[in-house]
Amino acid sequence: MTDAAAVATAYIALGERGLNFGAAGNVSCRHGDGMLITPTGARADSLTADRIVSAALDGTVVGAGRPSSEWEMHAEIYRAFPAAQAVVHTHSDACVALSALRRSLPPFHYMIAAFGGHDVRCAGYGTFGTTALAHAAVAALEGRKACFLANHGMICHGASLEAAVGLAERLEVLSRQYLLALNIGTPALLTEAEMAEVHERYRALSYDTMRK
Repeated sequence: MTDAAAVATAYIALGERGLNFGAAGNVSCRHGDGMLITPTGARADSLTADRIVSAALDGTVVGAGRPSSEWEMHAEIYRAFPAAQAVVHTHSDACVALSALRRSLPPFHYMIAAFGGHDVRCAGYGTFGTTALAHAAVAALEGRKACFLANHGMICHGASLEAAVGLAERLEVLSRQYLLALNIGTPALLTEAEMAEVHERYRALSYDTMRK
C-alpha cells in the first residue's frame, strides 16, 4: 500500500468507526520533508488515494489538489514533534462534547496514560483552519499525544497511521465513558502516584500503543 493509499484508508476507517461524519476531520502522514494529507471537502464514502494531497509544511502543494483547511495544524505538529509520523483529527461525538465544555479529560481511568501524561488537555479556542488554532493545539499537545480543540473536536499524533487512528478511537471511548460517569456523579480520580505507577507498568510491558 502506498502512503497515499494508507492515508485514504485511515480516513475511511474513521468514518466506518463513527469517529467522523460527512466532510468532517482530516488525516495526514509525514512524507519526506512534508506531508500527505486528505483534501479539503474529503468524505469517507468517496475518498480515493489519487485525491490525497502532497504538501510542504509551509502549505505549498506538490502536484495537484487542495489540502484540508486544517493543513497548518498538521504542519505545526510535525514541526513541533519530530516523533510524530501521522496526525488524525476527528469530530467524534464524545470528544466534541468535552471540547464544547472546554474540559480536560482527567485520570478517571488508567488508560489516560496512553496519551502521554496524567490527563488529556483542552486547547484554547481558535477558528478552524487558522494559525491561532494550530498554535493552540501544539501548546496543548506538549508532553501528550492527543488533545481536545475547544468547541471543535480532537487531534492526536502517533508513530504510524495505525497508531494515530487507534489513539483517536481510544480517546472517543474514554471520553464517552467519562461523560457516562458524570451523569451518575463525580468520578474518583487516580492520584499522581497511581498514574506514575501506570506509566511505569506500561513501559515495563511495552504496552503503550503510542510507542508502536
